[in-house]
Amino acid sequence: MNSFFSTVSVSKRLGRIIVTGLAAAWLAGCASTNYPAAPAAAATPDYNYIVGPGDNLNIIVWRNPELSMSVPVRPDGKLSTPLVDELVVQGKTSIEIARDVEKALSKLVRDPVVTVIVTGFIGPYSEQIRVVGEAAKPQALPYKQKMTLLDVMIAVGGLTDFADGNGASITRAAEGDKRYSVRLKDLIKRGDISANVEMKPGDVLIIPQGWF
Repeated sequence: MNSFFSTVSVSKRLGRIIVTGLAAAWLAGCASTNYPAAPAAAATPDYNYIVGPGDNLNIIVWRNPELSMSVPVRPDGKLSTPLVDELVVQGKTSIEIARDVEKALSKLVRDPVVTVIVTGFIGPYSEQIRVVGEAAKPQALPYKQKMTLLDVMIAVGGLTDFADGNGASITRAAEGDKRYSVRLKDLIKRGDISANVEMKPGDVLIIPQGWF
């Protein structure tokens, strides 16, 4: 008889420990969302696309079709053309690259006029939007002006069945890694467009796993 009551007592104590542990875990999960809500507007009107490794550039040299060509940006952030060797282009705009090519060609071509058009967009790592955690297809995305949270979620295929969508957050590199909370579940599952916010270059979207 005493053994029976001892077993019941132990079971109760274990039950209290489990419940306490689950409550602590739940509170810890809630604590991770104690960040200010992400501002609805984040894009800046003076944004210019920055070239990165993997981008494709169409270089047009006026009146010199033999010097015009389409070239990829190498993994080291440089490009090479027949008359231009080892030109660093990573982290520059297409206009800045055009001026650099003109400067390099001016040693061999009289008054070169160059236009650079970006035809493949990846961008430098510092500008990409990264999605980690419980997204269907976690990945890095090239930033586009006025890109929103909804655009990002469509690109990554939405949430997994285990995602805590309303516990997600954005780490904003442009603001010293400041963190903001976002409501992905409300946005995707409930169609609450008020939960849609603009992204900034370099944002990291973190989607945690739900406890239940």
